[in-house]
Amino acid sequence: MPTYVYKPAEGEKGCDYCAGSFETVQKMSDEALKKCPECGCGVRRVIMGIRKGPSQSGFDRKAQEQGFHKLKRRDKGTYEKLY
Repeated sequence: MPTYVYKPAEGEKGCDYCAGSFETVQKMSDEALKKCPECGCGVRRVIMGIRKGPSQSGFDRKAQEQGFHKLKRRDKGTYEKLY
């Protein structure tokens, strides 16, 4: 299940729990929270970008060591071998 980040809605001060931001684990089919679970003030879901962390580069290194190849698409039907 994904982790969602929530911040107080505009004009809301929030409590110690939600003043900066807080995370919660929810199903993708669950409706977004409308209120802070602690104080009941209005909250909004914040869209966060996915970061490519060190685990991805570690995966590439291990795949290369095992003899796998990584290709990058250049044009329609044309690929360049990265390793």
